[in-house]
Amino acid sequence: MKTYIILLALFVSTVAMATNINEEAIINGSVTSEGKPVSGATVYIKNTTIGSSAGVNGEYEFTVPTGNLVIVVSAIGYRSKEVKISIQINESLELNFELEEDLMGLDQIVITGTRTFKKQTNTPVIVNVIDSKLLSNVQACSLSEGLRFQTGLRVETDCQTCNYTQLRMNGLAGGYSQILVNGRPIFSPLTGLYGLEQLPANMIDRIEVVRGGGSALYGSSAVGGTVNVITKIPTENSYNVGYTFQSIDGDTPESVLNGNVSLINKKLNAGISLFVNKRDREYYDNNNDNFSELPELKNNSFGANLFLLPTENQKIELSLSSLNEYRYGGEMVDKPAYLTQQSEERNSNVILGSLDYQINFNNDNSSIITYLSGQKTERSHYTGIFPDSEEEIQEHLENPPYGTSDVETYQGGFQINHRLLNFLSGSNAFTFGSEYVVDSVFDEIPAYNYLVDQRTTNFGMFLQSDWEINEAFNLLMGVRADKHNLVSHVIFSPRVSLLYKLKERSQFRFTWGTGFRAPQAFDADLHIAFAGGGVSRVVLSDDLKEEKSNSLSASYNFDKASDKIIYGFTFESFYTYLKDAFYQHPIGEDEFGEVYEKRNGDGATVQGLTFEVRANYNKKVQVEAGLTYQSSNYDEPVYYSDALEPKENFLRTPNLYGYATLSFTPNSKFNTSVNLVYTGEMDVLHLAGAPEQTVDAFVTSKPFTELNFKTGYTFEIDQLDSFIEVFGGVKNVFDQYQNDFDTGKDRDSNYIYGPAAPRTFFIGLEIGGL
Repeated sequence: MKTYIILLALFVSTVAMATNINEEAIINGSVTSEGKPVSGATVYIKNTTIGSSAGVNGEYEFTVPTGNLVIVVSAIGYRSKEVKISIQINESLELNFELEEDLMGLDQIVITGTRTFKKQTNTPVIVNVIDSKLLSNVQACSLSEGLRFQTGLRVETDCQTCNYTQLRMNGLAGGYSQILVNGRPIFSPLTGLYGLEQLPANMIDRIEVVRGGGSALYGSSAVGGTVNVITKIPTENSYNVGYTFQSIDGDTPESVLNGNVSLINKKLNAGISLFVNKRDREYYDNNNDNFSELPELKNNSFGANLFLLPTENQKIELSLSSLNEYRYGGEMVDKPAYLTQQSEERNSNVILGSLDYQINFNNDNSSIITYLSGQKTERSHYTGIFPDSEEEIQEHLENPPYGTSDVETYQGGFQINHRLLNFLSGSNAFTFGSEYVVDSVFDEIPAYNYLVDQRTTNFGMFLQSDWEINEAFNLLMGVRADKHNLVSHVIFSPRVSLLYKLKERSQFRFTWGTGFRAPQAFDADLHIAFAGGGVSRVVLSDDLKEEKSNSLSASYNFDKASDKIIYGFTFESFYTYLKDAFYQHPIGEDEFGEVYEKRNGDGATVQGLTFEVRANYNKKVQVEAGLTYQSSNYDEPVYYSDALEPKENFLRTPNLYGYATLSFTPNSKFNTSVNLVYTGEMDVLHLAGAPEQTVDAFVTSKPFTELNFKTGYTFEIDQLDSFIEVFGGVKNVFDQYQNDFDTGKDRDSNYIYGPAAPRTFFIGLEIGGL
């Protein structure tokens, strides 16, 4: 992570200076926090690229021009500091800095909003961050559990049998969100089905979230927003090993074993970070019908991130991860899947990787980045119901509905950054790039005559101007051009964002952007559901065309810091119009079950308001909360069932939802956190077939609140520079789990809402050190 701070110095603008650069002097010193060195901190002259990074002992030294200067020091996790100096020719000046922890991330460096490194409060597009500390406080085992604690985001479970999950951003379903890993779109449609649970929390350094069309620079599928999962990179020599045992509803066990190792050399120019994770869970039956509501899960993953700085102006980054998951849900018997009354069995092997190379030149005002990334998924699976008649039984035994999936995603591209130092009284960072993405999805179940053989290609080019007009105004303008193989013409997606800073405490932002989704199958379209004794599938309409979006947002952000307390809030309004909006229309049954056709509707509007508050008192108590109020409606009502009247509103989309977190850390040894997720009422479709449900119906779910609690105590072992933490807690304290599940093999597996799991107790142990 400290390498990112080094890069920040490379992109800070250089303005004309009155002094003669040949008249030089030297500044040196150390950077510390609470008496400990801050290695990797960047010390530089404000508005220039002249600077240096602190070594392992926090010491730095570099040559500066003479005259009046402003020296800035910054480091990840700490508040930046500035000091004005006056230095004479051949003078050597010692400057020592004591940094304070950036408790609320006010000075955090982010990349997702502009594709370049920028201070969070200086980016014209709002970028929210979920860091590894929050993931730990909420006891997140995977990416899906961490994403819930961000305004405008909901993670929902959409299948009672396999527990397929999807992310909804500002009311839009999973296919509208672009999920990136280290900035690369290697989440394929199939990976989107279970990938949110397959990525373990201990591989994640932070998650950067951009809501709405302001993220159009990342291409199609970024209509609802972009989630950038940034994996851990080495910043210091450290290790940690942890084990967590969870008891679901008091009787179903789950265990998670994880470990991380980070190694970096003394020159801070090479390092490697490793992670491993093993998760095992037995299936869970909520209504005692011997069919699971939580599937059996066995997940093994490992990976590595490494970086190398061959010279001061070059960087190479490599990331590789392997994810293996076995998932089984349905009848809870010790039989092969095809002999069960109803079940889904999945065995997935996923390889993810990316390689980036960057070189800086032109006095560090220009850079070229080239990158390759990809993922390959091989999956064997079973989705079936044991028939009732002798003839159908014989056919089932001879040709059980087993299937295979082979999915590959590859991306290659380049990006050029160039900063003009004197651009109409300000500075302007131009970004230009091009990338090519290939995504192949082959998913087949011969017994159902089911086949998805989809190959999409997209050639994209993007151009962006990040104009810092003055200290108060920043204008971001960009356009992306995409040629998708399923669209006959080039699609241009412009965006404009304006940031106005009122002093240091307040920021006003306005964003307009457009986007599109190609006429292809996304994650929800690949999910096969059970209903009424058959399987439901989605086919694409022959005349399906692209869906286009137009998005607007406006926000106000305020933060204030004093000696004891830091507090702030953000208010945002958003509006998105979808032209030719996709929806699934029921077209009847075939011999296997219900069939839905993906079509274009007239249009749809998603709009709403979000409100966030945050505060930290004396570095001991921290509170964060967010609330979203919205509406999501089609222009014309759409049919969800042949037996029901059409509806205008989106299903599974509450008008009100939010989250809150509270952490209490009275000292370095004791920590306690309480958090909650609130979901308001929403309309859910319930199909007939199960004993409890004889007709199709719309059901309005009751609001529910998940309250979670965790506390821990750390024992420090000074002789070994290590620690041992013991922790425990409860998830979903009030057990607000769904209580009206269907029973038996003919259940509607899509009739599921509410928390992902019932009340769950957990205890754990973590050992780590430097």
